[in-house]
Amino acid sequence: MATNIFLNLPVRDLQKSVKFFTHLGYSFNRHYTDESATCMIVAENIYVMLLTEERFKQFTPKAIADAHKMTEVLVCLQLESRQAVMDMVNKAVEAGGSIYKEAQDHGFMYGHGYQDLDGHLWELVHMTGAPPKH
Repeated sequence: MATNIFLNLPVRDLQKSVKFFTHLGYSFNRHYTDESATCMIVAENIYVMLLTEERFKQFTPKAIADAHKMTEVLVCLQLESRQAVMDMVNKAVEAGGSIYKEAQDHGFMYGHGYQDLDGHLWELVHMTGAPPKH
């Protein structure tokens, strides 16, 4: 059974990406960081490896998707409050990211999101209960 999750994302400029995610409040594990990669700590047991495109290409025979033109993954994180969702989106925009869709309030769940510097989509949700039965 898995004990940790590591999401690997290609980035064009590692230092700009580190600066962007640092502004959002994330920290990095220096043991897994060099000039071509860094390990962003999202939560206990959840990590995002930000890899330069050159480094990322070493792990896959496929072409790297241009996330500004197509969606290759939607990263969804559950946050502790609606305000935390709004705050994170605001921080992302302040740091150079953008909003890719309007906030959505489904009653039991509030969601919003941002697009990072490389076009990766980050959806943030706050759950307040169970979805309605259909």
